[in-house]
This record gives sequence, structure tokens and C-alpha cells, in this order.
Amino acid sequence: MAMATDPSKMTGAERTAVFMMSLGEASAAEILRHMGPKEVQKIGTAMASLDKVTRSDIDYVLREFSEAVQDQTSLGVGADDYVRSVLMSALGEDKASGLIDRILLGRNSKGLEALKWLDPRAIAELIRNEHPQIVAIVLSHLDPDQSAETMSYLPERMQSDLILRIATLDGVQPAALQELDEILEQQLSGKNTAKSSMIGGVKAAAEILNFVDTALESVIMESVNQVDEDLAERIQELMFVFGNLVGVDDRGIQTLLREVSTESLVLALKGAEEELRDKIFKNMSKRAAEMLRDDLETKGPVRVSDVEVAQKEILAVARRLADSGEIVLGAKGGEGML
Repeated sequence: MAMATDPSKMTGAERTAVFMMSLGEASAAEILRHMGPKEVQKIGTAMASLDKVTRSDIDYVLREFSEAVQDQTSLGVGADDYVRSVLMSALGEDKASGLIDRILLGRNSKGLEALKWLDPRAIAELIRNEHPQIVAIVLSHLDPDQSAETMSYLPERMQSDLILRIATLDGVQPAALQELDEILEQQLSGKNTAKSSMIGGVKAAAEILNFVDTALESVIMESVNQVDEDLAERIQELMFVFGNLVGVDDRGIQTLLREVSTESLVLALKGAEEELRDKIFKNMSKRAAEMLRDDLETKGPVRVSDVEVAQKEILAVARRLADSGEIVLGAKGGEGML
């Protein structure tokens, strides 16, 4: 990808890629060694895609990094505080929080961290016979999409119970987490494969359900609702659904539309509210909007399941764009980022 004309408009991944490449192979490799699979993939992709990086781009990134840490010294500042401050300044609160937890809270967690490099089916096989509370802790520690796929390989009767446990999980004692980590490390090696860790909670449950198929999501939420109606409502409020795209800014909608097929868009909009349809039309050329309106009118009745699949596909694209920093997605309640 070609660099932005204005270096200040570079995404976080692009800035990180420029910074890493300016360090040289040995230093960049050492930094990547301490990152998780998603960070490695995202930064590696950005590094491989860089094109026409100018000296001014490099100077801007290095200067920005220098300014972020220039007030920090090794005198009177704890190592944890220093790392937290640097990452917050460089990446922002939303993107830095997960990385901070991985570095500061999980720096000694070899077993739990190793799971993130495994295939979801392998993770499911490893944990399926554990106590449901242990399984909930493991799923909370994984990234939401990896957790969702792992859960799909677990018995259906367990899934609603796991979401309930994740949603009501508000911390794990360090001793218990260390013991779990050691057990997992021993199991993984056999298969050749500070404070309470802030994992779990209603938001974690909602994020995992965002990646679950619509039919399974409905079954799980119905079961959760029967057990705890208030909890089910709080989970639902934090889930990002297709209708929430109406809150994405115009530039974000335009970026999303460039990545979505017309066929999927027509199907998805058949089940959308008028406000979202208008938002989509507004961010298309006049001719394209007219053609889309015609397609919607001539499409005729469609199955609800086909609409839901199309909406899930578009939401998956939206999350990918959000992860790369190209668009911003707000949750239903207006808080947080996906």
C-alpha cells in the first residue's frame, strides 16, 4: 500500500510498521517475539505492504514516538507505569489495553498465551473436559473471534452456560490464574503443541457472540434470557448488530461500501431500517444509489436466514476494517470500540 501523503493520517499499524522497519531486523524480531498472533499478523501485513516510505515519513514516526516518551525517565517511574504510558500514548487507550494486559498481566503466562497460537478445534479438544468455570476463563482470555470458533466445537449444551459464566466473571485471583497457566503449559508441552486479570464480563460475552452464527446466537441468548433476563438485556445492548452501522460516520460507510458486494448489500438491506438505508444511499453516487434502489425493489421476497447471513458478512468486513483502523465502530450503547 502506498503511504498517505500526510504522514499524520497513517493508521496505527502503518506507523508501527514504519517504526519497526527503522529499527532493523534484529530489534524488530525481538519486539515481535513478545507480541500475540493478531498483533504479529497485523504488523507483519503492514510491513509487507509498505510502499514508497519517505524519509519524512520515518522522521515523523520517530519524532512522534520520541515526543510520547520524552517526559518519561527511569528515575521515579516504575517499569509497569512506563510501559503503560508509552503504549497508551503510541496506540491509544482502546488498542493499547489488550496489549498492556498481555505484557503486564500475562508476561509470565506461558500456557494461556500459547493457546492463542492454536487452532480453535485443538483448543476445544484441550478444554472440553475441564470444569465449565475453567473453560469460561480460557475463552475470556482468547480473542473474541477465536473464542467464538472454539465454542462452536464444544457441546451445544455447554454454550449458554459458558456465556453466562463469562458475562458474570469479573476477575481471577493471581494464584488461581497461575495454577491454571501451569496446568495448561504442562498439557501443551505433553502434546507438543500482579493483580487479578481483568478478563470476562458482559462486554467479553457480547464480543464473542458477535462472531457466532445468527442461529446459534439466538439459541444462546434465549437460554441466557431464561436464566437471567437483565443480564441478557445488558449483553444484547453491548452487541454490535447490523442496525448499529447507522452510527458510523459517512467516510466510514464509504470505506465499507468499497469492500462489500452489491449482492450482499441488497440482501442485507432487505432487512434494514429505513434510516440505515438512507445512510447507505447518501454515501453512494447518485447513479449507484438509483441502481441499488432498483435492485431492492425488483429483488422480491427473500428468506430471513439469507438476510441474516448477508448482514453477518458485512459486519465481518466492518470489524476487519475497524481492526485495521480504517473505520470506527461504536457499540449500541455508544461506548467502546470493536
